[in-house]
Amino acid sequence: MGPRERYREQVRDEVKQRAWEQIATAGVPALSLNAIAKQMGMSGPALYRYFANRDELITALIRDAYRSLADTVRSSYEAGTTDLVGLAVVIREWALVDPHRYLLIYGTPVPGYHAPADTTAISDEVMAVIVEAAGAPATAVHRGLLFWTRVHGVLSLELAGHFAGMDVDPAALVTQEIGALADRTGQ
Repeated sequence: MGPRERYREQVRDEVKQRAWEQIATAGVPALSLNAIAKQMGMSGPALYRYFANRDELITALIRDAYRSLADTVRSSYEAGTTDLVGLAVVIREWALVDPHRYLLIYGTPVPGYHAPADTTAISDEVMAVIVEAAGAPATAVHRGLLFWTRVHGVLSLELAGHFAGMDVDPAALVTQEIGALADRTGQ
């Protein structure tokens, strides 16, 4: 990669970092390329050389988030976390490190945004690991889907603050839910 390409990637990375900061502060609907350009000391039109529009930036953020999760789950699985409870813990820990990243891909859809079909295909890599960990091929997809809904149900409630004021330990709840599923399905 030449100097021009490296500079382009550095600017794109900085734009994405500033976008994550905006999302953390005001949410995805408030994401503004012009505000990012201003923070970076650039003009709006100059920034559009790096991202054609807001949707392209959101797509890049979504792809990065899916890629990060897929890589985390795959590397944990390959390192020996092959049970569903262990994978649930890995996914929860990933989500808690940066809840805005999790919420961008699994939370409320962004108004007016439609992800290209190939964007969410990366999430299939996560499900492939889960199905592999779920065991017997005849029931693995069903078990994987049950796992997915339970993990994301607890995580979504936790990240939205719905356990506040309750005597609930979300980490223990995830472990109990996935443990019960594994016991029930014979894993």
